[in-house]
Amino acid sequence: MNGAPRPSRTSVTKQKLFDATLRLVATRGLAGLTVDDIAAEAGVAKGTVYYNFGSKDALIEALFRYGVSLLAQQIRPRETVDPRQAVEQLVDGMLVFLGEYPSFAQLLVSEMWRTPGQWHQTLSVLREDITSIFREQVALAADAGLLPDGVDVPTASAGLFGTVLVVTLDWQVFHPERSRAEVRESVLALVRGLIHR
Repeated sequence: MNGAPRPSRTSVTKQKLFDATLRLVATRGLAGLTVDDIAAEAGVAKGTVYYNFGSKDALIEALFRYGVSLLAQQIRPRETVDPRQAVEQLVDGMLVFLGEYPSFAQLLVSEMWRTPGQWHQTLSVLREDITSIFREQVALAADAGLLPDGVDVPTASAGLFGTVLVVTLDWQVFHPERSRAEVRESVLALVRGLIHR
């Protein structure tokens, strides 16, 4: 995940391993991926993976935590804005981040809703981290009277998060010729249909 702001504790070696894992996930998927594969792709010794993470599973879990923390940084509001603009900023932030890291979007979609999944507990916590940001902004829109009566804020928030995640992956896999602006406007057209203008 090059180019994104990094927590100071993330070492260069760990970053290389994260990037290598995402490249491999994009081309081969997670199943069958080995420590040998990751080390070779990163250009490091196999022992380096074990030294930094202890196992492939621990590396994948750390990658989920790292990626979701970067996503949260991207979508967290930086200033107080109109509730409509706040929801639009959530959509923009997700599209920018997941457009830059489509392999991470693919990994999230494939693992987040798989039950029972190996990383289900970790991903449940991480999903809560992201959807809480959505809930806060959707609740502000509801408090401002911008949502139809009876809309359940937690469900609407989860729906918006899932919609943008899946739409981004669909865009990357099936319609890469479309621009981010086109995808953004399509998603926001749906959102605007729910938010009273």
